[in-house]
Amino acid sequence: MLWQPSLSDAYVRASAEELARGIRARREELGRSLVILGHHYQTDEVVQHADFTGDSLKLSQLAAKEVAARGAKYVVFCGVHFMAETADLLAPAGTSVILPDLSAGCSMADMAEYDDAVSAMAARRGALDEMHGGGEGGKGGGGGRGWHGRIIPVTYINSSAAIKAFVGDAGGVVCTSSNARSVLEWAMAGGERAVEDGEEIKVLFLPDQHLGRNTAASMGMDVSRQAALYDPRRARKGEELGGMTAAALREAKVLLWAGHCSVHKLFRPEHCEAIARENEGLPAAERTKILVHPECCKEVVDLADLAGSTEYIIRTIDEAPVGSRWAVGTEFHLVNRLAASAKARGVSVRILSDCQCLCTTMYRIDQPHLLWVLDNLAAGKVVNRITVHEKAKRAALVALERMLKLSGTRAPAVK
Repeated sequence: MLWQPSLSDAYVRASAEELARGIRARREELGRSLVILGHHYQTDEVVQHADFTGDSLKLSQLAAKEVAARGAKYVVFCGVHFMAETADLLAPAGTSVILPDLSAGCSMADMAEYDDAVSAMAARRGALDEMHGGGEGGKGGGGGRGWHGRIIPVTYINSSAAIKAFVGDAGGVVCTSSNARSVLEWAMAGGERAVEDGEEIKVLFLPDQHLGRNTAASMGMDVSRQAALYDPRRARKGEELGGMTAAALREAKVLLWAGHCSVHKLFRPEHCEAIARENEGLPAAERTKILVHPECCKEVVDLADLAGSTEYIIRTIDEAPVGSRWAVGTEFHLVNRLAASAKARGVSVRILSDCQCLCTTMYRIDQPHLLWVLDNLAAGKVVNRITVHEKAKRAALVALERMLKLSGTRAPAVK
């Protein structure tokens, strides 16, 4: 965790309304020099101050356009660390991207570290070479040419800039939950260059095993055989293949990283089964439909009526017919906002789980920290600035550019 000073009593003891008034006053004072971004999972008290709300990539793209259009100098990202890094990747040169609380990290992004990814790629490549007779008289016999294939890494946008840089350098690409299938298809087809005769392609998908597994399954893969799990924690303890067997490595097309979202792992098959019992005997129009994010485990996605990205979930509820009922498997604050908006249209929305599934690290961004960074900006001091090293930025932008090229858009020129 990065260090930051503790907030003074003036921020800690202020009422919610006092804080809100202070934030509004600072926003007015800073004017067009300031852009505030609020992620979908933020609390209502923070979202009310945002110029834009959305998911991490959308917000970073909007901020880059807004900064360029009006010459803003400061982007305050009310999200988590990797999101602020993505905003820094895309923002025009000279922009200060600020995270109100440096302890707002992402447990999933933190599950994939650069050194572990480098080691994983080398270990699996080496193991595959040995299986195919490669090496110098060692385990593989030394008489063959080794494995004729490539491992192409794909990283979810919910990853650090360092992991995005690793992926960019290794010929890989970034994906979102909206485009994961098209990106995985691109990688399986050889990525930047066509597959050669006899060449085998495997994809290293990180850091979210569930999005990777669900995406592979949606492409028709038998993920019980064609997807294998690599756990970097086991690799650090001396298991070269991170708990994966040699047979599993040989057969798998998708090599999954043992990471997950701490929010979406809370949605369980039994929650879906409870909805199914409630629906028994009801007319179709009165049954509750289950709508979940693909960061949920495959067992939940398989039992759901619909699964898709955050934007897909929002669109589905916005377009839901009057009288319809929905149980939604995603972050608590977003579901609450969807429920409030849908209720006015005669649509019933509730959270799928029986507990409050909230992003606890996102929750660390609050009005006291937001006012603190704005007070400092008004005084001419930039605090909690998030910057990506230039070398990492160049490689990470390559991975982002590959994704955006697939979707017909472009990343900004490397600064």
